[in-house]
Amino acid sequence: MKYNSSATLGPRPVILPRSATGIWWGLLGVAAFSFTVPFTRLAVSGLSPLFIGSGRAVVAAVLAATALALTRQRLPSPRIWARLALVAGGVVVGFPLLTSFALTSVEAGHGAVVIALLPAATATAVVLRTGERPPATFWAVLALGSLAAITFAFVQAGGIGRLQWSDLLLLAAVVAAAIGYAEGGLLARELGAWQTVSWALVLASPLMVFLAALAIADQPPTASPLQWGAFAYLGVVSMFLGFFAWYRGLAIGPMAQVSQIQLVQPVLSICWAALLLGEALTWSTVIGGLAVIACAGAAVRVRLVRPRTPTAEILPEQIPTP
Repeated sequence: MKYNSSATLGPRPVILPRSATGIWWGLLGVAAFSFTVPFTRLAVSGLSPLFIGSGRAVVAAVLAATALALTRQRLPSPRIWARLALVAGGVVVGFPLLTSFALTSVEAGHGAVVIALLPAATATAVVLRTGERPPATFWAVLALGSLAAITFAFVQAGGIGRLQWSDLLLLAAVVAAAIGYAEGGLLARELGAWQTVSWALVLASPLMVFLAALAIADQPPTASPLQWGAFAYLGVVSMFLGFFAWYRGLAIGPMAQVSQIQLVQPVLSICWAALLLGEALTWSTVIGGLAVIACAGAAVRVRLVRPRTPTAEILPEQIPTP
């Protein structure tokens, strides 16, 4: 064998087959998140939306600070804090507050269907964040999914001229969460899954403590034990523990593929709303939900069919353990 033979080249990046590891972690996170909408709807019947949106973040921030202190985590570098601010703005501040206010006037099933746009929105955020260029079909299907969700909102509101302000809040919540998910998934590859959400919670805690104090001063919280239980779930699971699994799944990836797991979230949320809140499963809700889920799923699948260039998969053992 000659010295200049191609057999003497250094090792190439290892390209692994797509593993189910990220999918299972993502599914665990989605299962935890699927109770968020019905439990928020339950909590707002006794607590103010501002208190729910901010107070749940305060509860989670206390748990996060405790975990970071007990494990003696080092402070992230200055460049990381700017990225953590995006995560905090999306999933700690934006999504909880927007959905809490929206669910004061719409049923949980309605909110779950509009939020079904989140998988496609997350895939779009990943595309924009990583600089990849999916085929034009992706954007066409994504536009169709957005149109389906907006049409559903119009129909539920009773006509084009009666779109509720809560639908706009829910769509804004989708955008905020998509940005937080995409950036958080990338950061989890550097910091670890639970470390990412913990630092984001700590970063947002001064603002959320201030908002919670305002909410208590304006309307002292009084709720039933069931409503307090729903609030506790939102703070401990939806705002904290659920992200352990979700960000780990996104970190293992592939991110666009794992984001497809979100497609089952509105289905689960609608089922929980029917079982726990007694909401009716109307034909418009079922058909609208199926249409949005189908379009969002098609958008994400198109994203996966034709990647621009092959990339090396990340070994699950290379991701920091939560």
